[in-house]
Amino acid sequence: MKVLVATEKPFSAKAVDGIRSRIEAAGHTFALLEKYTSPEELRAAAADANALIVRSDIVDKALFDAAPELKIVVRAGAGYDNIDLKAATAAGAVVENTPGQNANAVAELVIGMAIMAARNKYSGATGFEISGKRIGLQAFGQVSRHVAALAKGFGMAVSAIDPYCPAQAMADMGVNTAESLEALYAGNDIVSIHIPATSETVGSIGRDLIGRMPKGAILINTARKEVINEAELAEILADRPDLKYFADVKPGNAAELTERFADRVFFTPKKSGAQTAEANLNAGLAAADQIVAFFRDGTDRFRVN
Repeated sequence: MKVLVATEKPFSAKAVDGIRSRIEAAGHTFALLEKYTSPEELRAAAADANALIVRSDIVDKALFDAAPELKIVVRAGAGYDNIDLKAATAAGAVVENTPGQNANAVAELVIGMAIMAARNKYSGATGFEISGKRIGLQAFGQVSRHVAALAKGFGMAVSAIDPYCPAQAMADMGVNTAESLEALYAGNDIVSIHIPATSETVGSIGRDLIGRMPKGAILINTARKEVINEAELAEILADRPDLKYFADVKPGNAAELTERFADRVFFTPKKSGAQTAEANLNAGLAAADQIVAFFRDGTDRFRVN
């Protein structure tokens, strides 16, 4: 089987070597496409591939049409909204992700952003310490659990809300369950967003929720930009000069927000949550192992379609 690793934003060299080693040890052919510049280039490379490993690369119907032999696509990371699941299913291809492999890297970025915001982007202006403050986590998956552990190490009070996570699982980590989403935003000095972009969540975080945050609060988004109502975010930042918004997902109105609220907003130039050597390696090797298992005995434990 031919396994193609196609990444516009490449894996580390160590991760590529590890993926190659595991794929070839299992008797498969390894192929690599990095820093490609057009969808056509990706389609051409995938034309005879049986398996595909990607990061944030777009895998759409056009790609499945161009790659009729594709049996499995693995997203090296947790989120998979860059892959058209309906098109994959129609093409008879399995789609998997690698949950948890990037979790610590993203969690450390959350804490780093919290400190950066609390210290006024290191401008020299008087800030505050996150120790003793309250942090609320919107969703309680792998990333949130790592954030909770790190936050507790800083002496923070942690609460979360997640309809799919039992309260006992939160309690076991010393995390309080928020009574409602509104209460989560109203009751925390820092709120960190960890929800996917779905038909229910797109545009769901706007004036009503952000406006409930206490004076001097910080909103951190390392999830998806689509979950924010960006027009209402601009409005509430104008109305509430005490609020800050830091994100690893640059909003569509980033230029406007930066011009109007430069000292209270921050956006990474390119999504950086998983950009560590460790996360790179972990996610890449997990993707390789999942493909090997799939072709060996049909294992599809992390299937998402």
